[in-house]
Amino acid sequence: MKRPGRVCGLRACVWLLALVTTCSGLYEDQIGKFDWRQQYVGKIVHGAFDTTSVDRIIVATESNVLAAISAKTGDIVWRQVLESGSRGEVKLLHVSNPSATGARVGSRGHHPGHDVITVTGSLPALVRGWNSNTGTLEWEWSLLPSVDEQAAADAVWFEHDGLLYHVVPVWGSHLEVTPYQTVSGQQARPMTSRIAASWTAKDRCALTESFFACTSKDQLLALDLAADSSSTILSKPLGAEGIGRPKPVRGEAAVIQNGRYYSLRTDQKLAFGGKDAALVDRTIQDGEPILLRGTVDRVNNRLLIVAHRLRDFVKLDPIEFTVDYTDTLGDPELISVRCKQSGSGSGAGLVCRMLLSAEDGAILLIQQGKIKWVREEALAEVATADFLDLTLSDAEGAIEEELNNKNEENGLEWDVYGAFQRRISSQALHLKNLFLHILGVGPAPSKAQRAGLVRDDFGLHKMLVVVTNSGKVFGIDNVSGKHHWTRYLPSFVGFANGVPMKLLVQRTSRFYPLPAQCVIVGRDRTTLNGLLYIFNPITGQPVQGGGVMELPYSVSQISLLHKTGPDFLKALLLLDDKNVAHVVPETLEVYADNYYMFNANHLTSQMNGFHVQYNPSSTKSSKLTTTPSWQIDLSGGSKRQQIIACEGKNPIEHVHSQGRVMADRSVLYKYINPNLVAVATHGADNIHKYIMNVHLVDVVSGSIVFSMSHKRVRPPLHMVHSENWLVYSYFNDKARRTEITSIELYEGKTQTNGTVWSSLDAPPLPMVERQSYILPVAVSALKETITEKGITSKHILIGLSTGAVAEMSWALLDPRRPVTSPEKAREEGIMPYMPELPMPHEILVNYNQTVANLRGIHTAPSGLESTCLVLVHGLDLFVTRVSPSKTFDLLKEDFDYFLITIVLTALTTTSFVVKQLASKKIVKQAWK
Repeated sequence: MKRPGRVCGLRACVWLLALVTTCSGLYEDQIGKFDWRQQYVGKIVHGAFDTTSVDRIIVATESNVLAAISAKTGDIVWRQVLESGSRGEVKLLHVSNPSATGARVGSRGHHPGHDVITVTGSLPALVRGWNSNTGTLEWEWSLLPSVDEQAAADAVWFEHDGLLYHVVPVWGSHLEVTPYQTVSGQQARPMTSRIAASWTAKDRCALTESFFACTSKDQLLALDLAADSSSTILSKPLGAEGIGRPKPVRGEAAVIQNGRYYSLRTDQKLAFGGKDAALVDRTIQDGEPILLRGTVDRVNNRLLIVAHRLRDFVKLDPIEFTVDYTDTLGDPELISVRCKQSGSGSGAGLVCRMLLSAEDGAILLIQQGKIKWVREEALAEVATADFLDLTLSDAEGAIEEELNNKNEENGLEWDVYGAFQRRISSQALHLKNLFLHILGVGPAPSKAQRAGLVRDDFGLHKMLVVVTNSGKVFGIDNVSGKHHWTRYLPSFVGFANGVPMKLLVQRTSRFYPLPAQCVIVGRDRTTLNGLLYIFNPITGQPVQGGGVMELPYSVSQISLLHKTGPDFLKALLLLDDKNVAHVVPETLEVYADNYYMFNANHLTSQMNGFHVQYNPSSTKSSKLTTTPSWQIDLSGGSKRQQIIACEGKNPIEHVHSQGRVMADRSVLYKYINPNLVAVATHGADNIHKYIMNVHLVDVVSGSIVFSMSHKRVRPPLHMVHSENWLVYSYFNDKARRTEITSIELYEGKTQTNGTVWSSLDAPPLPMVERQSYILPVAVSALKETITEKGITSKHILIGLSTGAVAEMSWALLDPRRPVTSPEKAREEGIMPYMPELPMPHEILVNYNQTVANLRGIHTAPSGLESTCLVLVHGLDLFVTRVSPSKTFDLLKEDFDYFLITIVLTALTTTSFVVKQLASKKIVKQAWK
C-alpha cells in the first residue's frame, strides 16, 4: 500500500533543499572586504577560571559586560552586554569552584541550576544565574532595598556557604546585612541584621571575602559579617595613619594597607610594595592557601611572580618565574590562577596559567613564564581618534627628493639643463637599484615600506590613531585592523566635565621629507596641569625626548593656529585657567597675532571671548596679550540652564557650493559663517518641566545669530554642525519619542561678500528654515560625512542604540520639505514633508556587524572625492567606507577590462583605416 503523505513530505524536502541552495546574500562578496570589526569586553573587575572547562575564563568588566574568554587563544567565546550605566554595574561575580572555596555547590538543599552568579545594579539589584557553556540566562530575581539611592549605590555583596549576603553601609552609623537564598531570592533570616559600626566612612572601607574592613586613623578595623558573632570588631594597628581605602586581596580575607599585607583571620603581616599584585589561591595544593605576588621592574621591563605557602611562608619554587613586561602595559593585578600537574613520577611538575589585568585595561594570560596572549581592552573606551595619511613609498620619495633638490652652487637652480641632468641621473639611479634588487643585493627598503605603511594611489590606506580614556594610544591600520604600534601614557587623563583628551594634527605627511606630527593634550593625573605628548603618528615614536611636555598651568581651551611656520608646522595655542594665552612652540608666537578664542563654562553657562595679540616690543617672557572682548550669559532668567553641548564646524571642511538653485533659476545663497558655534543649554522649568535652548553664537563678535527653544525635552542630545545647517537629536518627554531637528541658514538672493567672511562687519541676520522629524529608535551618535573637496553630497550617519549605523540622506532631513507638494518643490527635487523618517535595512552601513554600546562616530576624507572613511566606536570598533553619491570617480569591481580593451583596439584600428581611406579619397578627388 502506498503512503502518499510520506511521498509528499519527501517532495517538500527536495524542493526546500533546492530553494536553499539557490539562496545568496545581497552583495555577499563585499562583506568584510572594505570593513572590519573588533570586539572587546573592557577592563576586568572580576574574573575566574571556569572549573567545568579547561579552556574558558569567566570575566566581568567595568564596561558592564559578562563574557567567557578562551584560555588558549584569548578569543571571546560568548559575551553578554548588560544594562548601561549604574544599572549594569557588576557588584559580584561568583563562579562555582568547589575545590577553591571548600563549599559544596548546591548546599543548603538548593539545586545548582547555574555555573555563574552575577549581581548588578542597586535600585533594583538584579541577581542572575548564567550557563557558563553558552552564556544563556538560567534564572533571575530582583531586590529593591528600602534605602535611599546613595546608600543603595554603596551596597556590596558577597557569597558564603551557598548564601548571598547583601550589605548596606550607613556611613558613621551601622551596617545592614541580609542573607538571601541564591536561586529563589528568599531571605535566609527573618530579620535584617543591624550591626553598629560608627567607625565606617566612605572611601575608607572595603569588602574582602566576608569581612568589612575600614581604616580609622592609625587602626584597621574589620567585622566578619558571616560569623555568628558578627558584632566582634577586629583591630590591627597600622603604625601610622591609614592612607586611602584598604585594597582587598583576591581569594583571602586580607587587605593591603600602607604597604603591608594584613590577614584578617590570623596575625600575619607582610611587607608589600605600593604597586605589587597579590592573589591567594587554594586550588594549587589541595586547599592549602598559596600567596602569589607580582612585582614589576620598570628598569628592565620584567615581571617577577613568586608563590609562598601562606601558613609558614615557605617559597614554592615551581611557580617562581620572570616574564618580559613591556612599558606599553600598566601595573598588573593578579585576577586568577589555575595549575595542574604535568607528567608523572619524578618528572612531574606544576603547569600554571595566570590571568592578569593591567592598569591600562589590557588582559594578559601568562603560562610558564611567557605571555601567551594579550587583549588590548583599552580600546573599549575610545576618547578620540583620527585618520592620518601614510608616508610615500621609497620610489615616490626619491622623486620628491629629486624635485626638492636645488643646486644653487652651480647656478642651475631650476633651468632646463639642470633639470635634464637631474632627471637623467635619477633614472640611472632607479635602473641601478632595480638591477641590484633583482640580484638581491640592492638597498634595504625602509621600515615603513617593509610594514606596508605607504600611501596608495587613492588615499584609502591610512593610519588610524586612537586615544583611549586610560591614556593608551594605538596606531591601527585602517585596512587590515592591525595594531602597528602602542604607547601608554599613565599620567594622562581627560579634562573636567567629562571632556576627553584632544588629538590634534600639527603636520601631515604631505610635506616630504618632513615627518608627520601629532600632539595629545590632556591633564596630569595628580597636579591637573596641562600635559602634551608630541609624536610621529606613523611610527608612534616621540618627537622631542620622551615626547611628554609638562605645562606649569591648567588648560581651559585649545586651538591650532591656521598659519604654518617655516617647517609647515602648525603651532598650538593654549588658554590657561587665568585666561592667558600660550603658544607651543614659543618660536611661532608671531602667528597668533589677531587671533580670537572663546571659553564656555558648562556649570554657569557663561561664554567669554578673547582677542589674542602679538606685541614684539614686549619685555615679558610671553609677547602675547589676551584681551576679553565679549561675554554672554546663557543661564536664562531662572539661572537653571546649563550648557550640555557645544558644537563647531569641522576645520578641514570645504564648501563647494555657495548657494542653492531655486525653481525660478535664481540662487538662494547659503549663510556660511566659519565662526559660528552651536550651543545647547538645558534646565528645569516651572511650567514646562524641562526646557532646552539652542543658540547659534558668533564666537568672534559674541553676537547670537539665532535661538530656538524646545519645551519638555531632555538629553541625550547629539549635534552635527556643518556648512550652513545644523542637525540635532533629543528625547521628547511629552510624546515619549526621539526627535531630530534640522536648521538651514540662508543670506537671501544676494550675497554680502563671496570672497572673505568677517564677523566684525555686522552681516545681516540669516533667513532660517527649520523642521523636526520623528525617529523610530534612540540615537547614540551623530556625524556628517566629509570629503576632500566637498563636492559629494552630505549624508548624516546616525548611530542607533541598537548598535546599527544608518546613513541618512540630507534630502530626508531637508528643512525645506513642504507639507504639500507644489510645482516649485518638485522642480527643485524636494520631497513632501512626512514626520516619520524611514529606517530601511538598506541604509545600515554595518549590516549585521553590530557595535555594542555605540558612543561615537568619526569620519575623514580619502583621496577619492566620492569616498569617506568612517570609524564607529563603542564597546567594539568598526571601520568602513561610505560613498554618499556613489563611486562616480571609480570603476566598478566587475568592470569588463577585456571587453573595453577589444573595443578600444577595434576603434583605434578602424580610425587608422578610415584615415587612410579618407586621404586616398581626397587625392582621387583632387585629380579629377
